[in-house]
Amino acid sequence: CSSGFHYSCEGGRSLAHCRLVDVASASNFHSFKLRHFHLDLHLNFAVKRITGWQVLELTPVQPGVQSLILDTHPSLLVHSVDCKVPGASGAPDVVLSLTYRIEPFTDYGSSLNISLPAAVIRPHRAFRVTIRYTTTDGPAIWWLDAELTCGQTRPLVFTQGHSVCNRSFFPCFDTPAVKSTYSATVRVPEGVTVLMSASRSAYSKQDRVFQFSMEYPVPAYLVALVAGDLQHADIGPRSRVWAEPCILTCAVSKLGGNVERWLNVAEGLFGPYVWGRYDIVFLPPSFPIVAMENPCLTFIISSILESQEFLLIDVIHEIAHGWFGNAVTNATWEEMWLSEGLATYAQRRITTEAYGDAFTCLETVFRLDALHRQMRLLGDNNPVSKLQAKFEPGVNPSSLMNLFTYEKGFCFVSYLSQLCGDIERFDSFLRAYIEKFRFSSVIAQDLLDFFLGFFPELKESCVAQREGLEFERWLNGCGPPLCEPDLSAGKALTGPVQHLCDLWGMDAPEPQVISTFDLSSWSTFQTVLFLDRLLDRSPLPQGIKNPFQVMSLLSSCYSALLDDMNAEVQIRWLQIVVRNSFYPDLPRVRSFLHKHVSFAN
Repeated sequence: CSSGFHYSCEGGRSLAHCRLVDVASASNFHSFKLRHFHLDLHLNFAVKRITGWQVLELTPVQPGVQSLILDTHPSLLVHSVDCKVPGASGAPDVVLSLTYRIEPFTDYGSSLNISLPAAVIRPHRAFRVTIRYTTTDGPAIWWLDAELTCGQTRPLVFTQGHSVCNRSFFPCFDTPAVKSTYSATVRVPEGVTVLMSASRSAYSKQDRVFQFSMEYPVPAYLVALVAGDLQHADIGPRSRVWAEPCILTCAVSKLGGNVERWLNVAEGLFGPYVWGRYDIVFLPPSFPIVAMENPCLTFIISSILESQEFLLIDVIHEIAHGWFGNAVTNATWEEMWLSEGLATYAQRRITTEAYGDAFTCLETVFRLDALHRQMRLLGDNNPVSKLQAKFEPGVNPSSLMNLFTYEKGFCFVSYLSQLCGDIERFDSFLRAYIEKFRFSSVIAQDLLDFFLGFFPELKESCVAQREGLEFERWLNGCGPPLCEPDLSAGKALTGPVQHLCDLWGMDAPEPQVISTFDLSSWSTFQTVLFLDRLLDRSPLPQGIKNPFQVMSLLSSCYSALLDDMNAEVQIRWLQIVVRNSFYPDLPRVRSFLHKHVSFAN
């Protein structure tokens, strides 16, 4: 039996020979091997501009190549491009000025087409191209004035490369199929600290110059920078927290010594953590996502410090990316589940080992509820629900980031683990998978062929073509997961939540019965699961004499309690208020929006 699906490749099925098409990249990345690149940058906060140059070390891998095409962006202004070639008869190297042109590509990028003279192109001989440029406020670069930072004293800048934004930070092969090492020199004003997603760093105080080196190959989207008023505190032998001074103490107290514990659990499951450092930098609420798995330096939004449980889950998820997503990466954005689905599975293996089955099942139920909620909104036949989500040229891959990538991907990986019959055997498979494909980019067929090779008895029994659960259907079928893992181990935590929801769904809830449930003793995930399910039922039943009878009782029972909880809880309660048009609590909505939205903007 075969795995049931195939890719067209030259010279066999291995990724190295596949002619992968990345419709989100204008570059000719198939024509070159990117060995290394260096960035030399000057950050100017006064005019919100980055000026400098980039040196790319490349080797042609295809004959007859006459140009180098890189991804770039209209916000990035190229000043010049040149290349060094060896001088004749031992003479010094000659610097050649290269001609180039910028061409439109999509609304999220352009192409930089550089003509290469014959003197440069020699088969399998490395050469270097230097690009001098200035970039300002493209989608990757976020300049924050002082009043938008946590401390509101000094400005801050950070970059966010996922999925295809870093082409506005530096010209590149902006595709996850290409990985290389990199280094950087960054010059900044006095009092500014610079961090990058790099394995080594150094600082010259006299010159105000930071030096960085990433010794492991990474795709362009994982190159990240942040600069501002940042201080640090060590929280483990290989971890430290970075943050603005006003929130550093809080960040350290919330994480404690847990990070090293989580890393140790992950290493026991999936093998050595290969990146050396695992540091975390907390960014202002303007950070556009919750967290980003930049190697060696996770970026995470500071507002998550309000919720211990959400902080725990998100940091563990980013730790899991050290194996799934960073070490082994999806080769195209159409198979993002290879990073996010596997990282979500790994995250839940870590939390199960660290906190038990019940906690993990509760968090999973909460997330799968959200998946089915999204499914109801989109419809069962929406193509974005596919794991292999095909998109047309011009579509931004970031628009495909959705719960299916995470949760449907997780369910497929969980199904593979169930096929093994032993979760520890599946752990062994994942360790072997990481070992084989470390620092490379893969497609789904690489994972599934390796899975069937690792478990030959499953291949012989044709599990890839089991009726109704075919691998092909998992990957290319629309709709919800074909099956979900058994979450009954979480019943002790999820059962009371559902019971209380059912009570509130009655036309006349019984206050005496409801009062036996103490929400103050519940975990955050229990509380948000309860509120989400109430929101799903909203508008709630209305009394005949008093149309707000249920909401009035809800508010009297919980409103004051929920006011003192974190934003994840509050926003759900306030959505219930709005959905049920409960006017007495609308001032709470106004207060919440004033606090959170105005600051984030």
